[in-house]
Amino acid sequence: MFLEFTQPVYLLGLVSIAVLAAAYKYSLIDFSRRQRKASLFVRSVIVTLLVFALAELTLILPSHQTQIVILADHSRSVDKPAGKYRDNMVEQLRRMIPADRFGGIVPFGTETETNIAEAVNIGLAMVSPDYVPHLVLISDGNETAGKGLETNAPLLSAMALPEASEPEIQVAELKMPQQVRQGEPFYIETVIQSNVTTDAAISLYRGAFKLLEEKKRLKPGENTYRFKQTIENQRQQEFTVTVQAGALPAAAADTRKPAAVQDTILENNRLSGVVFAGGKPKVLIIDSEPRTVRDLTSSLREQEITAEVRPPEGIPKTLNDLDNFDAVIFSSVPSTAMTVSQMKLLRTYVSELGGGFIMLGSEQSFGLGGYYKTPIEEILPVRCDFKKEQDKPSLAICLVIDRSGSMGGQKMELAKDAAKAAVELLSPKDFAAVIAFDHESHVVCPMQSTASSSAILSAISTIEPAGGTNIYPGLADAYEQLRRTPARLKHVILLTDGHSSPGDFEGMTRQLARDQITVSTVGVGEADNDLLKMIAETGRGRHYSCDDPQAIPQIFAKETVTASKSAVKETPFVPVLITAAAALRQIDFSQAPPLLGYVVTKPKPTGEFILASGTGDPLLMWWRFGLGHSVTFSSDAKSKWAAEWIGWEHYGKFWAQVIRYAMRQQENRNVSLDIEKKTNHIHLTFDAIGEQGLFINKAEGKAIIIQPDLSKQETAFVQTAPGRYEASFPLPAINSPHQNAGGIRPPFTIQTVFTYRGQVLANLSRSVMTGYPDEWRIRPVNRQFLQQLAEKSGGLFNASAEQIAALQTDKTADKTIPLWTYLLTAAAFLLVFDVLLRRIEIM
Repeated sequence: MFLEFTQPVYLLGLVSIAVLAAAYKYSLIDFSRRQRKASLFVRSVIVTLLVFALAELTLILPSHQTQIVILADHSRSVDKPAGKYRDNMVEQLRRMIPADRFGGIVPFGTETETNIAEAVNIGLAMVSPDYVPHLVLISDGNETAGKGLETNAPLLSAMALPEASEPEIQVAELKMPQQVRQGEPFYIETVIQSNVTTDAAISLYRGAFKLLEEKKRLKPGENTYRFKQTIENQRQQEFTVTVQAGALPAAAADTRKPAAVQDTILENNRLSGVVFAGGKPKVLIIDSEPRTVRDLTSSLREQEITAEVRPPEGIPKTLNDLDNFDAVIFSSVPSTAMTVSQMKLLRTYVSELGGGFIMLGSEQSFGLGGYYKTPIEEILPVRCDFKKEQDKPSLAICLVIDRSGSMGGQKMELAKDAAKAAVELLSPKDFAAVIAFDHESHVVCPMQSTASSSAILSAISTIEPAGGTNIYPGLADAYEQLRRTPARLKHVILLTDGHSSPGDFEGMTRQLARDQITVSTVGVGEADNDLLKMIAETGRGRHYSCDDPQAIPQIFAKETVTASKSAVKETPFVPVLITAAAALRQIDFSQAPPLLGYVVTKPKPTGEFILASGTGDPLLMWWRFGLGHSVTFSSDAKSKWAAEWIGWEHYGKFWAQVIRYAMRQQENRNVSLDIEKKTNHIHLTFDAIGEQGLFINKAEGKAIIIQPDLSKQETAFVQTAPGRYEASFPLPAINSPHQNAGGIRPPFTIQTVFTYRGQVLANLSRSVMTGYPDEWRIRPVNRQFLQQLAEKSGGLFNASAEQIAALQTDKTADKTIPLWTYLLTAAAFLLVFDVLLRRIEIM
C-alpha cells in the first residue's frame, strides 16, 4: 500500500501557506495569540487538503481480484458445429462471471487469418487497471499470423474447440520441379486431403486448358497422385490441380460406394505452380492483322527464333504471361487497343524483368497510334510527338468536351489532360479552340493560333463539371469556330459520357462535312454510342467507345496526330547507316533495297541512332531501359513499306540480329535459383559456379519482388556458403490489395540480378504461386499449443466454466482509490471550524 500524486505539479500550491503565515504576522484581529495560531493552523490544513485534492492524491492497494475477458475464435477454420460449441461456452462463462468482473468479449479471426497474439493484446487493453487480467481463449489453436506464445498475458486460460466435423476435401500440396529442359519428362505430384471417405474428380490444367480428369475415391487423410508432363516451346508453364467432390461413373460403382458429400470450403480445392523450361528464344508479335506478318515470322523461324502472333486483344494482362517471351514486338497496334495497366506491365517487363520491346512503324504506331505521353513512350528511344514540316497544310482542331455533372472526378481531369496533350502536339502554324457543353454550350477558348499555347492550356484548366448533357449547341459552336478559320485541315473531337438532349445532329454533321470539316467522337462509359457512331460516320471521322477513362488521353493524341496528316512520309528511300553497331555486322545497307515509307519521330538524347531515313529522320534506334532493351524501327516489316525488303537476302538476318539484341539475356547454365515457400515468407537460394567448376564468391545480388499491381520491394542476397547466396522476404498480408476477390494471393514475379566483377552474372525472372491461405487447410485442433499458452501464465486448460470463474491468482494489480472526495469533505468541515475561530473568541 502506498500513496501517489497523479498531478504533482499542483503541489506548488503549498507555497500559499507562506502567504497565510505572513498574513498572520500582520493581522489586526484582537483575539488571543493562542486563538490566532489555531486559526492559522486550521487554514494551513485546509490549503494542504485542497492542494492534495488538486494533485489527485491516490491510495494504491494491492489486489488479487481478476477481471475476465473472453477471446472467441471466429476464423474460417472453425466450422459450424465447433462454432455452436464456442457460443455455448461463452454463454456458460457469462453466467458464471460476476458482472463487475466481466471485461467483455473479443471475437477474433477472419476468413483468411487467425491472429491469437493480436486478440490477446486487445483483451489486455479491455481490462480495468484495478484488476488482474484473466483472458479466456476459446479456439482451435491454429494460428496463421502472429506469435501467441510470445505474448505476456498475466493469466490466460484456454479451452480447445472440438475437431471440425463438416465434410472437407482440399488440394493440400502440389510438388513439381522448379526447372526442367524443353521436352524433358517430369512428374507433378499432388496430395489431396480429406476428412471423409468420398468420391472426387481430380483435374490437371496447363494454363487455362484442362489436360485430364480422373475419378478417384478419397479416403480420410492424405491421398497422393502423380501426373507425367513435358513442356514444349514455352519458357515457363503454369500447372493447376483441382479437386471436386462428386460421384464416380456408373462403371466404377459398387455396393461400398459412399454417398456424395458437400465440400465445405471450395476455395482450397485448387493449387497452382510454375515450371521453368527455358529453351529457344521466343518473341511475341502483336499486329491488328496477324496474317500480314507471315513473312517476318517465317524468316525468324529460319533463324531459330520462335514467334507467336496475336491480335491486340491478346496483349498479356499479367507479368506471368509476358514473362514467357524474351521480347515483345508491336507491329501495328494503336494505344487504344490496350489499357494503361497493360502499358505499365510492358514498362515493368522491360525495366525490371529485362525483356525486349520493339515498335515497328505503321499508321497505328508512335504518335499516330496515340502513344504520346504514355508508359510505352517512356520505354521508347524516340518521342512520339514530331515537328511538322513547313510545307504541310495547317490544321485547325476544335475540342468539344462534355462538362455535365456525370463527368465529375477522374473523367473530367483526364479529359482536361487529354485536351492539353492534343494542343501540345500541334505545330505553331496550327489553330485550336475548346468548347465545353452541359445543357448549353460554353466557348472556353475561341479559335486561335497555337504559336503561344499557354493561354489555351490555362483556359482548359478552368473547365468544371456541372449541368446536363446537350451535344447539339457544342457542335454548332464548333462549326462557327472552324468555318471562319483559314487552316486547310479542320477537325472536331467530340467527347461525352451521356445521352444528349434531342437535336438535328445529322443535319449539323452534314453541314460540317460539306465544309470539309471532319468529326471524330469518343463515348465514355454508358454514352449514346449509336448517336456518336452516326456523327462520326457522317462527319468522315472515327468513333471510339471507351470503357476506361484512362484511355481518353491516348485517343485525343491519336486523333490529333492522325488529323494533321503529317506523321507519315511515303517516299522511297534507302536507309543510311549512322552508327556501325556490332549487332548488325556483316549487313551492307548500301546494297539494301529502298523502303517505301516511315513514321516521323524525334530521337531522345540518350538513344543510339543506328539507321536514318534519306532526310535524316530516325529509322532504327535503340537504348537500354532499366534491365532491358527497347528498339524502334519507324518503317514496317511487311508488304506496305517493306515490300522490296522482304525479298532482300539479308531481310531475315537483319530482323534476327535486331531481335537478338533486344531480347533478354539468355540464362547462365552454371547458376541456379531455388524458391521455397514458408508459412509467411519466401526463401531464395542462389548457387553460382564458374566455368572451371569453382564456386563464385563475393558476387553481389538482389531480388526484386514485383506484385500484381506492379508495386515492388527489394532485398539483398547474403553469401552463406561457398558459391551460395540466400535471401528472404515476407509474403504480403492476406488482407492486402495483392489478392483476388476470393482472398487468394495471385502470382507475383521475382527478378534476381547478380553481378560479379562488374559484369552481369545472372538475370533471372520467375513467377511464384503461393496458393490459398493456411486458414483454409484441414488441420487438427492444436491442443499442445493451447496447453502451452495456458501453462505459461498459470492458467487452466480445458477446465469448466465454474473452475475458470473461480480461479484465484497470487498475481496482483494496483487498485487505485482516489482520495480527493475525502480531502474536500475534510476541508469543508475544517472551513466551518475556521469561521468559528475568526468570528467567536473561544480561547
